Amino acid sequence: MSGIAKLRFEASAGCEVGALLLRPADARWLFVFGHGAGAGMQHRFMEAASARLAGHGIATLRYQFPYMEAGSRRPDSRATLLATVRAAVRAAAAAAPDLPLLAGGKSMGGRMTSQAAAEAPLAGVRGLVFFGFPLHPAGRPSTERADHLGNVRLPMLFLQGERDKLAEIDLLRPVCAGLGERATLHVVPEADHSFHVPKRSGRSDDEVLAELARTVAAWSAGLD
Repeated sequence: MSGIAKLRFEASAGCEVGALLLRPADARWLFVFGHGAGAGMQHRFMEAASARLAGHGIATLRYQFPYMEAGSRRPDSRATLLATVRAAVRAAAAAAPDLPLLAGGKSMGGRMTSQAAAEAPLAGVRGLVFFGFPLHPAGRPSTERADHLGNVRLPMLFLQGERDKLAEIDLLRPVCAGLGERATLHVVPEADHSFHVPKRSGRSDDEVLAELARTVAAWSAGLD
């Protein structure tokens, strides 16, 4: 995809990672976009979501966690993941100092961002966006992974597939309700954790991505 700037920043002491900045001419926001546990910043979902968001005036900074940068499949320690989120937010602010920030990501990237925000404010970030918040491991329903969300003092948008095996909707709804006005839940009928929908839904995955981008744009407009 043209118009993408390649950046690098220090994620932790002595460890640099790559990032991709896509900024449309009419950008109003910059979304700091962390990837999921099993796929890096160049995964087709990350790329397609960034392109769709750009169509709504939302720039994206996709970035790598150190383990993915090194070609490993084993995620870094929690401390390293959270340090990387904070470093990515700083890198985004430096790359586009004129734009307010959103932060979050796909699955693990979103959860690490919320954990970082729960521990201490993320400078310049006005809201968090989760593309498939991983509430629990597949087949092991629980809500423990949401315990920290009560300490997040930012508006949060949960974009969730109805058939997501990592977040049973009947568990996620009361979690979001308990967060009050800070949380907005948008459920995509029949979508799974990857936001794939079956043919019987009458919709395509691309149409779902378009819906997600419209939802982020409408929600972020309310933060102005």
